[in-house]
Amino acid sequence: MAKPTTYATPICIVLSILVIIGIVVGIWKHSPLLITILLLPAVGYEAYRTEGETTRWASWVMIAVIIAELIVIAFKINYDLVRLFDTNALYVGYTYLPLGNLKVMFPIIMIVLSFMLFLRTIGKYTKWLAILILISSIAIVYAIEPGMLKSLLHIGTDQSWRYMY
Repeated sequence: MAKPTTYATPICIVLSILVIIGIVVGIWKHSPLLITILLLPAVGYEAYRTEGETTRWASWVMIAVIIAELIVIAFKINYDLVRLFDTNALYVGYTYLPLGNLKVMFPIIMIVLSFMLFLRTIGKYTKWLAILILISSIAIVYAIEPGMLKSLLHIGTDQSWRYMY
């Protein structure tokens, strides 16, 4: 059953303001924790609004990933996935994804999930939230490791992504 949209617009506006504050102050203060905390309500509302089987699954995985990101940042857990996989990149979906610190990998997963949600959801509010999550996740990556963002942008221009869809 479709979720009510009576208060969806004001809720999305408030969530947008929170996300913008989180991004601006978080990048200014070099605080990925602030960006992540202020993104959490948008991720929760996205999980509430999604109704399709795959989109609901992606939303709940995103909640788990953002909670894991909060834990990793708050407790200053540093683990380099390059050591685990013994390579600098993994071949996923017709392209190579760069590996790095666990703090960076969780927002990268959120970028992929929010992109998937944007493509698969029908509702304007779920698309709105997916865009907020996408932009915030990019800001989290930038706040943690700006060099990794450059690597991700290089992947986005790679010709191999056109075969993904």
